[in-house]
Amino acid sequence: MGPRWKGKGSEAKALADPMSKIVSQLQSTLTQSDSHGLLSGCSVLLQVETEQTELLSRACFGRPIITSQKDNQWFQLGLEEAFYLFYYLKCLKIEDESTKTDEELWNYMKSRRETFPALFKAYSHLRTRNWVVRCGSQYGVDFVSYRHHPALVHSEYAVLVLLEGEDDNENGRLRVWSDFQGTLRLCGSVAKTLLVLYINKNGVGDVSPLCLDSYSVEERVVARWSAELSREDKTSTEDGTF
Repeated sequence: MGPRWKGKGSEAKALADPMSKIVSQLQSTLTQSDSHGLLSGCSVLLQVETEQTELLSRACFGRPIITSQKDNQWFQLGLEEAFYLFYYLKCLKIEDESTKTDEELWNYMKSRRETFPALFKAYSHLRTRNWVVRCGSQYGVDFVSYRHHPALVHSEYAVLVLLEGEDDNENGRLRVWSDFQGTLRLCGSVAKTLLVLYINKNGVGDVSPLCLDSYSVEERVVARWSAELSREDKTSTEDGTF
């Protein structure tokens, strides 16, 4: 299943303005302004200027927050989005009572979401390959991924994140056939391909974000098999059967 562009000219617009370029511009402006985010439960709040607001929207990081303060624009970042800007792009500082170190923020994220190490490895795996990654809870998956901005193209993959070699996956997904079938049918009904990312910790713990370098990711695309589409001869036989 290939990309489904939204309207004539959308693909050309995406090619003319690649996501890698937009993210690089965002990284530059956040670094220059010494941006600081504020921890707030399972999200990070970021006060931004007009240029940064536009770039955050174009790069698909976070969601704008409507406030009564006309001169101040705020964005709400998810845990994976905030840590990606903080740790990988190094363009955002994050604080509560004080500025967090790598290890302090890593431990905070894990305390908020037990599966954060695996989810973040999967998120960064896709983001570094210039996929736009958004929450997939409305489709019963961890993420959905887009080739470019959602205004230009529909999401192509519904992404599930599983731990390779774990007897009891922390999210408990795809352990029985009924879950496989239900997930595939849901993905098919919304024209998405199921992409399962298996995260292998390779015997390394998760005490610090340095462990991410040792984690590996295996991509598996899962699709329903159609007997009719797979037949070599699709013509009708003499007795009328196929």
